[in-house]
Amino acid sequence: MSQITNTVLMIRPVQFRMNEQTAVNNFYQKSLGNTLPETVNTKAAKEFDSMVKKLKKAGINVIVVDDTKDFDTPDSIFPNNWISFHENGTIGLYPMFAENRRLERKDSILEAVETEGFKIETVVDYTEAEADGFYLEGTGSILLDRVNSKAYCAISARADEELFIEFCEDFEYTPVVFSAYQTVNDKRELIYHTNVMMCLGNTFAVVCLASIDDKKERKNLLKHLHEDGKKVIEISEDQVNNFAGNMLQLKDADDASYLVMSQSAFDSLRPAQVQLLEAHATIISSSLETIEACGGGSARCMMAEVFLPKTASN
Repeated sequence: MSQITNTVLMIRPVQFRMNEQTAVNNFYQKSLGNTLPETVNTKAAKEFDSMVKKLKKAGINVIVVDDTKDFDTPDSIFPNNWISFHENGTIGLYPMFAENRRLERKDSILEAVETEGFKIETVVDYTEAEADGFYLEGTGSILLDRVNSKAYCAISARADEELFIEFCEDFEYTPVVFSAYQTVNDKRELIYHTNVMMCLGNTFAVVCLASIDDKKERKNLLKHLHEDGKKVIEISEDQVNNFAGNMLQLKDADDASYLVMSQSAFDSLRPAQVQLLEAHATIISSSLETIEACGGGSARCMMAEVFLPKTASN
């Protein structure tokens, strides 16, 4: 079992914009005022292409699927929320809070992954929960420690605790549950996705401990990370606002380790934090200003990690 992979799935946007359906509880989204929708998508696509180029140059295998205009899917650039891939050939499909995000789940995307030589054996489908108003948005909501079989989840409107426990039972993970908050207009509001305030690497964890208001929950989280030998690198709420929690560790074909983040995330880090992170991985940063502003998500959200087994001929 491996914590990091060499392959990611990424979806190239065709109608990216600020999604009004997600803005109700994603407080990181911002309107770009009078910018035309076409201009927003053009900028986002340019940022996307630049990031893909950097990943490929580092030896990361990137499966790029172009989105289509068949449906209104402004957030399709963030596939990690609706699908997860696992080493035993299982995939998980997840219930999405925003109705237009449910349209992102397409068989053609699964077929594209299989065309690249990966084998899908089983589908575990949680999407029926949408009808009852319960959501769990993939590896946005769930941080998987695949080696130690633990799953971390910050409960929110988009991460239902009972559904998370069901996932842990199905996939045989030990659940670690907590609530994480951000300050919005002097009020403490739940952070919509766990992967905004926390990143789980092979030998380290980046986490905004100040966002976990409950001391017992904070202590429990640290206990699990420490007992699994993770070096905890703490970030501030201001750094979370710059998407410093939204990182993903990947590897090249020779197992060299990389940590992918946005330029704004990197720029928000202190030199001492950069030094700590570079002890574990080489940093790749890419400018994602438009995607972060309109989408309220960053580098990690754009990559769905592929851990599937290869078909016999590959």
